[in-house]
Amino acid sequence: MKKIILAALMVAMVCSSTFAAKAKKAKKAKSSVRIAMVTDSGDITDQSFNQTTYQACKDYADANGLDFQYYKPAGDSTADRVASIDAAYQDGYNVIVLPGFLFGEAIVKVAKDYDDAKFIGLDISEGDLGGQAVPSNVFCAVYAEELPGFFAGYAAVKEGYRHLGFLGGMAVPAVVRFGYGFVQGANKAAEELKITDKVTVEYVYGGQFYGDQTITATMDGWYKNRGVEVVFACGGGIWTSACEAAAKVGGKVIGVDTDQTALINNYGAGMCVTSAMKGLGATIDAVLASIQEGNWNNYAGKVSSLGLVSGTNLNVNFVGLPLDTWSMKNFSQNDYKKLVSDVYSKKTAVSNAIDKAPETSVKVNYYQNIK
Repeated sequence: MKKIILAALMVAMVCSSTFAAKAKKAKKAKSSVRIAMVTDSGDITDQSFNQTTYQACKDYADANGLDFQYYKPAGDSTADRVASIDAAYQDGYNVIVLPGFLFGEAIVKVAKDYDDAKFIGLDISEGDLGGQAVPSNVFCAVYAEELPGFFAGYAAVKEGYRHLGFLGGMAVPAVVRFGYGFVQGANKAAEELKITDKVTVEYVYGGQFYGDQTITATMDGWYKNRGVEVVFACGGGIWTSACEAAAKVGGKVIGVDTDQTALINNYGAGMCVTSAMKGLGATIDAVLASIQEGNWNNYAGKVSSLGLVSGTNLNVNFVGLPLDTWSMKNFSQNDYKKLVSDVYSKKTAVSNAIDKAPETSVKVNYYQNIK
């Protein structure tokens, strides 16, 4: 009887030991993913790309028990960004998230040296990589900007605005897609409301990605003299000029890339109508989950254009309008959900062509670059 009990105890000890070893191995495998994020020219309180990326990475790491750290370059140059990536790698971080096209050159420089690390580039196109092939340890996400642009233009007209403006930064493909999508959305809403003769869109590129006195003066003319009610400001910091001009006359502004409600409303309460967003958080969640699940090959060595993946679950889509800060009254969230469903199902078509301006029933005044 004692021999039987002893044997049973030994089996139990072996099973327990085996289970503990497996659990330890699983924990080690899970913790082997260490996430770092490097900021571009801003910081994690910019209420834009850096802050959104930082929060998404931190939330994911906290929820999954992973190490996370962010690094801020000493200056605004490729060399400074490379130095921060070097530091993250030397500190043992093996999944490095890089937000914004400014990292294009840096990725090309470091990826081949750190081939056992994985790099996630947000809003970085093949053009930003200088024509270089995408390294096998790099994934770059770009976005179908025409879709959130379309949603914003459609929403503005449905909300009641009749004189709209589009202020782009430089006429690079992403900005053009935003703008042409905006025009298509405004036109679609005007056609549905049968008011195409009452809706006008002013359209211009600033020729730069920041606001200044010259850009603000043009926006002053739009708001004060032309009667523009709301401007979709799209391209880096050029939105500041739209806000400065809007603040003088109680005008409205539509944000871009991230939910810019707080930033825009700093210039005037209720100034922000909505924002045409790229889903940085959804991108980070999807790619990090794939890495943890061992499915990095789904992303490795690719540049993918991300857009709608669901007609019903708005939280998983990679583009859209913000729901948490929704302030529109005439265009409801239910109206928006139906619009997303129609676009996702192809019932409503949105062109991503940028070789020529979209044909419209509403009047669109296209101007030469401000600069």
